[in-house]
Amino acid sequence: MALTQVLVSSIFVLLIGALIFTRLRPSLVFAGAAGFCFLVGLVPTESALQKAVNPGLVTLVALMLVSVGLEKARWLRAISDRLISGSLKLSLLRLAGATAISSAFLNNTAVVAALASSIKNQRRHPAGKLLLPLSYAAILGGTLTLIGTSTNLIVNSFVLDRGQPGLDFFAFLPIGLAVTAVGLIVLLLCNRLLPQGRGGAESVTEYLLEAEVTLDSPLDGKTVEQNGLRQLETLYLVEVVRGGRTITPVAPTEIVRSGDKLIFSGDVRDVSRLQDIEGLHQFALEDEKLELDLLEVVLTPSSSILGETLKSCQFRTRFDAAVVAMRRGGERLSGKLGEIELRAGDALLLAVGPDFKHHRNIDKNFYVVSGNGVQRQLSHRDSWLLALGFTGVVAGAALGIFSLLKGLLVLLGGMIALGIVSTTELQRRFPFQIWLIITSALVLAEAFSGSGLAAALAGALRDLVQDAGPYVALIGIFLLTLALTELMTNNAAAALAFPLAWSLADSFGVSWIPFVMAVAYGASASFLTPFGYQTNLMVQNLGGYHLKDFLRAGLPLTIAYSVTVLSLLPWVFPFSG
Repeated sequence: MALTQVLVSSIFVLLIGALIFTRLRPSLVFAGAAGFCFLVGLVPTESALQKAVNPGLVTLVALMLVSVGLEKARWLRAISDRLISGSLKLSLLRLAGATAISSAFLNNTAVVAALASSIKNQRRHPAGKLLLPLSYAAILGGTLTLIGTSTNLIVNSFVLDRGQPGLDFFAFLPIGLAVTAVGLIVLLLCNRLLPQGRGGAESVTEYLLEAEVTLDSPLDGKTVEQNGLRQLETLYLVEVVRGGRTITPVAPTEIVRSGDKLIFSGDVRDVSRLQDIEGLHQFALEDEKLELDLLEVVLTPSSSILGETLKSCQFRTRFDAAVVAMRRGGERLSGKLGEIELRAGDALLLAVGPDFKHHRNIDKNFYVVSGNGVQRQLSHRDSWLLALGFTGVVAGAALGIFSLLKGLLVLLGGMIALGIVSTTELQRRFPFQIWLIITSALVLAEAFSGSGLAAALAGALRDLVQDAGPYVALIGIFLLTLALTELMTNNAAAALAFPLAWSLADSFGVSWIPFVMAVAYGASASFLTPFGYQTNLMVQNLGGYHLKDFLRAGLPLTIAYSVTVLSLLPWVFPFSG
């Protein structure tokens, strides 16, 4: 193996290790690896600059900016309340079907965010039975079209970078329809594997709240039992933080001291019970500048405050909001709220100030899932104009009348002219993290191929499965991508698997299309963990799901999805195509 190949292979090993075993942002990991390849001369300057304006990448960015306006439209919220009625199976079928169809054309994060609040607030069926299927249906719907998920557009950007004409708008539809239909059947049959929960109340039962015993508190010197801190019904005293020491479990005879931080777990709707206890102080609820109509948000994977604490990131100052309570899926949190390290998917209950909704960094850091919406809703006129415009773009691109990129740019200009979005909003919502990941991945792919490492690995794999033929190699690429998407993210998985898939097709002398499609479908198959796909992170906290819930419900879906894709791939996209 040449020295250059050893260097590139080392870079990729470190890259994969950093993505799996560290909490570094994928964008920083990819950018660091790509920057090193550029600095040591593995990729020419001109080529690196071209990657940044790859047509497929620019199309993805334009689509995500258009989604800023689509998120404000009234369509999804108008129909969401009508989806859940009748029996659980009928409600599930309507909900999953509507979600899948919507996700084929709209940003699936926005679809899930719009529908999740209705699911959480309804009382007909347990929310735990519906929220995870909601996320799974959004993932399945994303496999229907080129714009259904960022993964498909990322794969398309790699295809364009190889000098090919790119994938058709409905190239994904035949297999996408099959896996969506199979997936919906599996969701109906396996719904009993999901936790029963307690309907809409389920999402608020495991929040962690904090209160401080004031200096002159009448609670000082008395036991927990004497202070009535064990008879709060829906709130349970789980810890006492005194100085640098945590006392848990809290015995009824434990003496309460001034300055103690009392950590409660329970139903945040009964947080007013703590306000009724003289001598307990809650900053968020006693600050007259903050609204007490609480807002529930989930931290995004691109949030700038991941890895920090509420205290270190100066949350109150940065967002004009205070955290009343915090929750992390089914995991139990411990310690003072201000000292808990924040992670993607954490649910926060906020008391917000008047400037909260005007902050430029809200959309980047949070998915708003309930409470007073931060975004304004479009008027009926603007909603219909946007619907007609977006439908026209999709139809025109699908029929080949104009390119998807041109249609999106024209639509984006019209949205700005009509005031549906502002240039400030677009600047704030520019998907810099995704742009950086894909640009870096394109640079890395060139280093991988240009060094000869991709061809060498593909040749070795081809020799290994020579007797079995390209179909076994196709299965291997699909399973590799599926494993990567569960360990990191769907976008990172597609970026890493694509160069090897392309080289394998070359080494067998067959069409690249089935191998590329295997990467696209494998990267979308994130059903086993909450980490691989952002909608899974959103519903993890809302539904109170544990990792075992994802494994229990996701494994049958993953098996059915994989069998369907691998059965249809060589038939829909022949190796001789």
